[in-house]
Amino acid sequence: MAVRKSGPLDAMVGAKIRMFRINRGMSQTALAERVGVSFQQVQKYEKGANRVGASRLSQIASVLGITVGELFESSQEKIAAGNSPVHLLAEPGALRVLKAYLRTNSRVRLAIARLVESIADQKPIVQKPVVQKSVGPKSIAHKPMTKASVARLDTAARSERRSSRART
Repeated sequence: MAVRKSGPLDAMVGAKIRMFRINRGMSQTALAERVGVSFQQVQKYEKGANRVGASRLSQIASVLGITVGELFESSQEKIAAGNSPVHLLAEPGALRVLKAYLRTNSRVRLAIARLVESIADQKPIVQKPVVQKSVGPKSIAHKPMTKASVARLDTAARSERRSSRART
């Protein structure tokens, strides 16, 4: 008897199950209960570690309110695990971020994309020791400004200007 191993198609189907489940706001436990398996089994399906049988696939699709075919869309493409949009959307929080992103205007979207890219490309910053500066009889601690702290100050200033305009 041949050993059945899961393959890239199983991983893609699992990622789609996860994407649709998250989109429906359903937990792994809720899906598992409605399908009749443990939440650990749902985890294995979603990771592609276990293959999903035809009848179970049909049950899952029914619970998620989709067709079985939707779980196989774009299955003809070679799926690179790290670059597949389906795989990326299956990451925790990715769909929430994308939905919020779509509620913004194009200018804000560009700023968000640049911000996230700059954060992702940053190397860890080694904190420099606090430098004491003398100002008259008192001395104050001075920390170096980072891009993030400058951005926070800029955002706070804009927010303050908006609120002062609203008051007048």
